[in-house]
Amino acid sequence: MTTQPFSRVLLTNDDGIDAPGLAILEDVARQLAREVWVAAPAHDQSGTSHSISLHDPLRISRFGERRFAVDGTPGDCVAIGIRHLMADTPPDIILSGINRGANLGTETVFSGTVGAAMTGMLLGVPSIALSQAFTDRANVRWETARKLAPDVIRQLADFAWSHGACLNINFPDCAPEEVGSFMFTRQGHGLLDGIGVVTRADPRGLDYHWLELNRSEKPDHPETETAALASGHISVTPLRFERTHDGVWKSLSKQIEMLDGR
Repeated sequence: MTTQPFSRVLLTNDDGIDAPGLAILEDVARQLAREVWVAAPAHDQSGTSHSISLHDPLRISRFGERRFAVDGTPGDCVAIGIRHLMADTPPDIILSGINRGANLGTETVFSGTVGAAMTGMLLGVPSIALSQAFTDRANVRWETARKLAPDVIRQLADFAWSHGACLNINFPDCAPEEVGSFMFTRQGHGLLDGIGVVTRADPRGLDYHWLELNRSEKPDHPETETAALASGHISVTPLRFERTHDGVWKSLSKQIEMLDGR
């Protein structure tokens, strides 16, 4: 197994250029590639999913050698990285994260971390999203992802998966020595229940509103990423753009056939 399986890697995230998870990912990437590039949002872009900026210009700020902040979404950062910053020498792989908090189930639809990886897949570059689960936001077990991510990525580099899929990796909320092997998982439902609205009043008495994601523990299929994390394993889920609900598609097709046959 090659110690550095990649010539160059592009890093991004949705927590912003100064996020601790990105610093951890840079440490990980230096073990995997001879050349590490960073194109990350200038500010937190959590929840922006796959969105790209079509109505506003994008500005780039240099934060060091091969390290740039983009005043846009994670998807913007990936496009800028591949098509502009690295246009002459494209990356072998894109790593997005390491996100503060797991990205599980339905919630991956909203995740900017996963959205960046999906954008990379769209542009033809193998892409991986990485997230570190936590129960205490003030005490995230970054050391778990830092210690285990390099070997997991090296192993995944030997598998054939990059055509038509990106990978969503979640590290469990436990010490590195307590983590089990990685498991190939399905998306499942996850912990998301819905979206709530919190209304408050500003000092002038005018209302303003916050959106919040409502989550709760719930049973999920044993093969899902949520179940893997709950059992102390690393989850690795292949994701794609195709979202057609086959069961409903078949049902609707049969219904229209019945109408046409009347």
